[in-house]
Amino acid sequence: MSQSEELERQLSELLTEGEIRENEAQKRERLSPKYEVRVQTHIDPIVEETRKYRSMARELDDRYDEYMSKADKSKPSDQR
Repeated sequence: MSQSEELERQLSELLTEGEIRENEAQKRERLSPKYEVRVQTHIDPIVEETRKYRSMARELDDRYDEYMSKADKSKPSDQR
């Protein structure tokens, strides 16, 4: 590829990337929420799903043991 073709390709990439970045910024401004909504749950879906999987099969690497032990310690004492 000649030097002029290489420069033309680089210029084309810069112009294209610039347009994309401008469009992404405009889209983000339009889509950005004005408020943040947080939902607090009484059960941890990860813990519940892990318990279900452990009831069906044994994990090979016990990767969730630490997470499960933390979740068991932080259980609300007010369970029904």
